[in-house]
Amino acid sequence: MEKSEMKAVLESVLFTMGESVDTGRLSQVLEISAKETAALLKEMKQEYDEDESRGVTLMELEGAYQMCSKPNMYEWLIKIASTPRKYTLTDSLLETLSIIAYKQPVTKMEIEKIRGVSCDHAVNRLVEFDLVMEVGRMDAPGRPLLFGTTEQFLRSFGVTSLEDLPRMNTDRIEEFREQAEKEVQLKLDI
Repeated sequence: MEKSEMKAVLESVLFTMGESVDTGRLSQVLEISAKETAALLKEMKQEYDEDESRGVTLMELEGAYQMCSKPNMYEWLIKIASTPRKYTLTDSLLETLSIIAYKQPVTKMEIEKIRGVSCDHAVNRLVEFDLVMEVGRMDAPGRPLLFGTTEQFLRSFGVTSLEDLPRMNTDRIEEFREQAEKEVQLKLDI
């Protein structure tokens, strides 16, 4: 492997890991000695530091290296980090979230059975928003993932526990069940 390729591999690994990686582990990836790897890393650090058009550098931490932002980028990072993230909870996401909140722990298959459509995207977005998390696996064939709500869900919706979630009256539940059965029957008749 050429030197430029090895540097590209190191850059990619360090970027992807997002944390410090021991020189020994990096040398195993490249299949070269730790001394040669350290020399490549020092050379890369110097290249990053000398090139003022780059926003990143390598930081050495007790024999490990990490890719990080240059100190002069701090003010720009603060601008993006201090901008609050806005969550847009569509009807689909809210519907999926309510199913998870009331039925947890629940599998994607159970959610799809209730909603009648695929829920992969909705569940993934809710996990991204830290409103839902994987809480284990069901003891069944295929061991499907189980999902439940997070503490962030409770904070976001202003409840201290799941017991504080509003309860639906039984008349409304029966009404919803009848509507769902009619919709299913209409689809079957088509």
